[in-house]
Amino acid sequence: MRRHLRSICGLAPALGGLLSAGAALAAPDAALQERLAPCIGCHGAGMSATEGVPSLGGQLPDYVVTQLFQFREKQREAPPMNEVAAGFSDDDLRSYADAVATLPPPAWSGPPADAALTARAQALVAKHQCNSCHGPDLAGRDAIPRIRAQREDYLAKALAGYKSNARPGYDPAMNEAAQGLSEADIKDLAAYVSRL
Repeated sequence: MRRHLRSICGLAPALGGLLSAGAALAAPDAALQERLAPCIGCHGAGMSATEGVPSLGGQLPDYVVTQLFQFREKQREAPPMNEVAAGFSDDDLRSYADAVATLPPPAWSGPPADAALTARAQALVAKHQCNSCHGPDLAGRDAIPRIRAQREDYLAKALAGYKSNARPGYDPAMNEAAQGLSEADIKDLAAYVSRL
């Protein structure tokens, strides 16, 4: 299954060129759906069903443009995204970002976090001022990502990457914020935020 998803993702550069050339000929809704097809193949149509692959639904265009730019310029290493974005023009970056922004935000459908976890995680959110950047409901704003209802495994991996500096941000805010997090803190934050 994972190999199949990688194959779909690997088609994105070729599809991106074809879609850019053919977008003017297709109806707007059809062009949008075609443009999103490779993205949805890996990331889902709102909530990602693939371990380690983030949900794109609900992400704001400015955030997506920034990430695609970082992938294209290899400022952020994350195969296969570097290959996907390699051939994108600046117009392609904006087009894909605008298309991704139309996807519905992910929503947690399981039971809520238990009271003890909620209390610990809310204290961490307050201490590290997560709401000051990600918004009061953690749904993101401007070029700051939506983290609310993101995949738990992805949140934990991202926080660990920021803490170790293996994942550079486009500014150092997340790397700095993550320095004070323990492994238990990362686990609690990821579990809580993914269940919002």
